[in-house]
Order: sequence, then C-alpha cells, then structure tokens
Amino acid sequence: MDHTCAILMEGLTKEFTAGGTKVVALERINLSVIEGEFLCIVGPSGCGKTTLLRILAGLESQTFGRVFIKAKNPEKPLTSMVFQGDSIFPWMTVEENVAYGLRIKGVSLKQRRAIARDYLQKLGLVRFAKAYPHQLSGGMKQRINVARAFVSDPEILLMDEPFGSLDEQNRLILQQELLKIWEGSKKTSLFITHSIDEALLLGDRVIVMTAQPGKVKDIVDVNIPRPRDILTLRETSGFTALYKRIWQLLQEEVLKAKATELVNSPVSSSKRHRKNTQEGKT
Repeated sequence: MDHTCAILMEGLTKEFTAGGTKVVALERINLSVIEGEFLCIVGPSGCGKTTLLRILAGLESQTFGRVFIKAKNPEKPLTSMVFQGDSIFPWMTVEENVAYGLRIKGVSLKQRRAIARDYLQKLGLVRFAKAYPHQLSGGMKQRINVARAFVSDPEILLMDEPFGSLDEQNRLILQQELLKIWEGSKKTSLFITHSIDEALLLGDRVIVMTAQPGKVKDIVDVNIPRPRDILTLRETSGFTALYKRIWQLLQEEVLKAKATELVNSPVSSSKRHRKNTQEGKT
C-alpha cells in the first residue's frame, strides 16, 4: 500500500441472496483513494454505491476481495458516516447531538462543548445549540449530522447522499458550507451523489459506476481549481466538458438499469408467461 494511499480496495465483491437468487451487488472493485482526497461516486440506482460505503464503514462485510484503510492515529475513529436520512437523537439537544462522539470517547464536558460550538458556528447553528431536533427544519438536522461527523475527527469521512432529500436552496447552502469545512481539514472523504453538479463542485475525482453488478466504469479527474464557488462553477473553464463526459458515461448505465427493471417487472414477467403459454398451445 503506497504511503499516500488512505484506502485501497482489491477485487472487492459483494454477493447476497434475495428470494433464493444470488445477487452480485459489487464485482471486482479495484480502487485506491489518496490521502486528503475528496472522492465523489455516481452511478444508477441499485449499483451498490451505498453497499460500498457500508463495507468501508465496517457495517457490512465483503464476500471476496480486500480492503485496507490506513490508520495514522489510533486515537481517532477510523471512519464516520453521514447517512441519507435523519440519524440524530431526538432526546438530545443540537449541541449534545454534535458532541455525542466526543462523549463516547470520554472527552471532558468543557472540551467537547468547545469543539462542538466551533462546528456549530461554522454551520450556522450556534443559536440553536439548546434546541431539540423536532424544533428544526430538515436542512438544520442534516447540518447536525455533518457537524457530528467532523467533530469526531475520523481518518475517513463517508457521506451517502447527505443532501439528497433537501430542497434546492438548503442543498446549495450545505454544499458550500461542507466545501469550506473540508478545505480547512483536507479530510479523506467519499461522497455518494446523483448530482453531477455536486460531484464537480466537491470532488477531486469522480468515480462512475456501472449498473448492477456495480463496477468502476471510469474515473474522471476534476481539474477545476480550488477554492470553488457554487455560483461561478458552471462558468469555469472545462466545466461543460467534464459535465458532458460524466453524463455520457452515466446515461448508458442508467438506461441499462432501467431496461433491467423493465424486464424484471411483474408486468413484464406476466406478459412473458402469457406469451410462452400461447406459444405452447400453437
């Protein structure tokens, strides 16, 4: 494993059984993630993106292949994951939710409050520090999830479409806020998204995955200079060419996934059964 490599995947394969049928979610993923890199992952629904992150987070195990994650500091958590949905504790205040990881590590109350307040400040949540989740909007709740992930200071930050359920305004604001925090920490990050704009705003590279079984179809280097501004991103030289390239790669796989869904749908299965029955009578 190269000393600049934070994550190395070799032949990573994930299989499971559904309804008595073997399903290959991921097939022979070979990928290295550079230390301090922001890697975005795009692909059609069902291509195994979330499964990949869950394996890296230790929430699932691969069927075949190997995963290496460099641990530079044994005092730090290896990974921290921001999920698609709301994963905060409803009985805790905003500040308590953000500081939860520090509390588990045994950090003193004074110190964890100070660290939590720093991220609450960065994400515009200071005045809501003593509020409870039911008093907050969806955008504010997702800010808590992001802040909690950074506060725990993991080696690797994993984010599974963290802004996918938000309205356009909140999504744009949180993208910019995440970008500013990441630029200050340069934490190795993997980020799943369905938005090409989001991938090009955040990522150093974009991994395009195939329809199921999920493989690495291509890797696109995002050679747009940093720091990046969401308001001027589309006007940046090279943006359009990168967008078109990713979309062309992605479109083919999305169409494949849709075709597979159509073939496997109950209606299609019923039609095939009737056709086979009719042909058997003639």
